[in-house]
Amino acid sequence: MKLPSHGRYAPSAIPTRPDYRWPNGARLAVLVCNNIEHFAYRAGMGSDSAQPGAPQSFRNYAWRDYGNRVGLWNMLEMLDELEIPSAHNVNSAALDYMPEIAPALLARGDEFIGHGRSNAERQDTLWEEDERRLIVETRDAITRHAGTPPRGWLGPYLAQSHVTLDLLREEGFGYMMDLPADDQPFWMATRAGPILSVPYSIELNDSPAMVFRQHSGREFAEMIIDQFDEMLAQSKRRPLVCSIVLHTFVVGQPFRLRPLRDALRHILRHRDEIWLTRPGTLAEHVAGLPRGLVPGSEMLPEPG
Repeated sequence: MKLPSHGRYAPSAIPTRPDYRWPNGARLAVLVCNNIEHFAYRAGMGSDSAQPGAPQSFRNYAWRDYGNRVGLWNMLEMLDELEIPSAHNVNSAALDYMPEIAPALLARGDEFIGHGRSNAERQDTLWEEDERRLIVETRDAITRHAGTPPRGWLGPYLAQSHVTLDLLREEGFGYMMDLPADDQPFWMATRAGPILSVPYSIELNDSPAMVFRQHSGREFAEMIIDQFDEMLAQSKRRPLVCSIVLHTFVVGQPFRLRPLRDALRHILRHRDEIWLTRPGTLAEHVAGLPRGLVPGSEMLPEPG
């Protein structure tokens, strides 16, 4: 029986792939990805920590707004303290709403990743022309604040239509992080040429872990340590990417920030063994690897 398929990438079992290393001979790349989001007041979509599935209200709007008013700044101070580079999946509306955000990210040299206009909406229900408009408006707004266009994309709610990859590639994006299919990057086909999938965890992600599954901050920190330790051991056999996914209104809360800091300090004790980087830097490195090393790279044009 032939099941419906997407046709974007071919099956590939990880033990059968060619071997390679990250910069400085590292076997494990670590990404710390933070989400900066803005929501509509009493309308659209949005999560609720106190009552999952609750209707939109002033209270849960304000809970999420804590991320932009306080949580982000708590997180940036911690990242500065630990000297950790980061990337931020940014709703373009958040940059307009809170003008202090973009300069703070630029001062750290951090990466801006396109994350839609707002997490009050998702793109997989839109007509193609409306989805393109969402992508273009997000790209142009981030460019206005950051000075350069974002190279990567993470859709609100990681939602995709059947043409999302095509539209992203056509509008200048080189990689996306919507598909939690692998612990290594891989290339995917679009009608405008290949686009790279960079690993992004839906499991090691504070929002589903703590908002929906109701894990504690300490349990989430233990998840980070367990994931990192296991992947560091596995990376002796193959190169891997460990992504840690955060949201300002979730781990930006002080009682969750403290165990997160402990988990990140655990990772930093192995700093000489890992490549602590950003998704865009990782994508640039992968694009420069010889054809045939990364799944799907046979789609890339011949060099020269």
